Amino acid sequence: MCGVVGYIGKRQAYPLILSGLKRLEYRGYDSSGVALHQDGEINVFKQKGKIVELEKLINGSDTSGTVGICHTRWATHGEPNQVNAHPHTGFYGDITLLHNGIIENYNELKEFLKEKGCTFKSDTDTEVLATLVDYYYQETKSLDESVRKALHQVEGAYGIAVLDKNNPDILIGARKGSPLVVGVGKDEYFIASDVAALIDSTQDVVYLQEGEMAVLERDTYTIKTIGNKKIDPEIQKVQFNLEAIEKDGFDHFMLKEIYEQPKTIRDTYRGRIIPDEGLVKLGGLSDYLERLVNAKRIMITACGTSWHAALYGEYILEEFCRIPVEVDYASEFRYRDPIITEDDVLIVVSQSGETADTLAALREAKRHGALTIGICNVVGSSIAREVDCGMYTHAGPEIGVASTKAFTSQVTIFALMAVMIGRQKYLSSGRGIKFLNALQALPEQVETILKQADYIKEIAKEFDTAESTLFLGRGYNFPTALEGALKLKEISYIHAEGYPSAEMKHGPIALIEETLPVVCIATDDSIYDKVISNIEEVKARKGRIIAIATEGDAKIEALADHVIYVPKTAQQLIPLLAIVPLQLLSYYVAVNRGCDVDQPRNLAKSVTVE
Repeated sequence: MCGVVGYIGKRQAYPLILSGLKRLEYRGYDSSGVALHQDGEINVFKQKGKIVELEKLINGSDTSGTVGICHTRWATHGEPNQVNAHPHTGFYGDITLLHNGIIENYNELKEFLKEKGCTFKSDTDTEVLATLVDYYYQETKSLDESVRKALHQVEGAYGIAVLDKNNPDILIGARKGSPLVVGVGKDEYFIASDVAALIDSTQDVVYLQEGEMAVLERDTYTIKTIGNKKIDPEIQKVQFNLEAIEKDGFDHFMLKEIYEQPKTIRDTYRGRIIPDEGLVKLGGLSDYLERLVNAKRIMITACGTSWHAALYGEYILEEFCRIPVEVDYASEFRYRDPIITEDDVLIVVSQSGETADTLAALREAKRHGALTIGICNVVGSSIAREVDCGMYTHAGPEIGVASTKAFTSQVTIFALMAVMIGRQKYLSSGRGIKFLNALQALPEQVETILKQADYIKEIAKEFDTAESTLFLGRGYNFPTALEGALKLKEISYIHAEGYPSAEMKHGPIALIEETLPVVCIATDDSIYDKVISNIEEVKARKGRIIAIATEGDAKIEALADHVIYVPKTAQQLIPLLAIVPLQLLSYYVAVNRGCDVDQPRNLAKSVTVE
């Protein structure tokens, strides 16, 4: 998801919006730009590359003005260059606009505007939208009305901020499928795609709903629908502070967030368990608990890291609750015409709560009458608002593009959900008590793993010349293997694949050779002996083995080149420990290779377009 920041008030806009934009750099981008209202003109500065390149371009220029908007862009339509960077000014020169999302019918709109005599400088769908608003502005001379008329013609997703050259006292934002939040200050207002851009200026925000727009003026603001129906806005308090999105002495946000996991796991279960009774209370699900317990089937859908957490959810929900569970990639869910009934439950998982494919799957399930449950991290996000019920993970802001603490928080939520439902069905109080005691021990156990960071840093050197890697796990550790492989490929650009260990003989074993690192999760569980047999297959073919094993396991040392030990815990909770050394391993491999850990190439933190 691209970054959007806008300001209208009494202070100088440029330093405020640029500071906010820098707080959104973690989302990834390839160009940036600023538009400032100055003396009856809108001056636009745009540049390919990082914000620092934009600052070099602007250096020495007049940046005065109390109204402005700025943007970071990931290229969709047109290559990343200065011309295609946002903001864009419409053909007639009165409207300047920036945009997150994709205008799906931009070609049709472009042809319509060409017939009216308009020409275009860029390859973007955004310039088409800016010109469409500008076209209607020539008729209406009203920014509000021209934005609404244009958006009625638009198909696709957008989060926009718009300026009117002829009126320095107005800034408009609107959203559909791409988040926008209004910051409410004292005699000043902000618009942004993420509250992280605003929190050093205000803690009071209004989350725009689908199909809503914000008309920000110097002394007031109005929230309305695209159809011009006024909305009584709900002002919410941001639940985190500025320190939460700073590096706090760590070299990278990703490393900081790996080290935050003892706290975030604890925060996820805090106040939700009654360990002495083996019970879990999830307030967000309480009104729907009976329907959930009696569900004929549970479906879980997600993307990327959240899909791996969902796969873990399938394992533990089926074991503890004895309800059939299906896991789908959200990007495939609605396009395969799934069979959904009113007896089904759909759980959607998303760190941001704004993932476009996951939202589409949610809406498809709601259309068929299924109960929808959300697991997300961001308060006020689209998923949080649209599901029937749900749970926040309480992981706090996750800045690194490669998800770490969000994953372990999602896994913790699934563990809690499994106990809550299971205790209503087949799970005994004794087993529930034992499991929750093990869950409470996890934060300290993760801390012991983090103390091995220097050792893991040394192991990372094994990957200096690697071109490919395999991650192997069975049972609950298969999703862990998938997630470990994803972390490595995301931030180090080494090809990595996760497999169930037993699948080696069905194809991947052909890749084994001395130069191939193979990461094997071989912790002490019910299928330990099977995993050892799979490791021996790799060893017989001279593969280099990095093993994740349980403390006290001496047998594994005879087989593996390197062993990273994790504390003993309940079989169902091993992924919460085993993933931590894999996160650290990926991090140090990426650092050794000189990669941009927090902003890996081509990736965005929140994928708000299909």
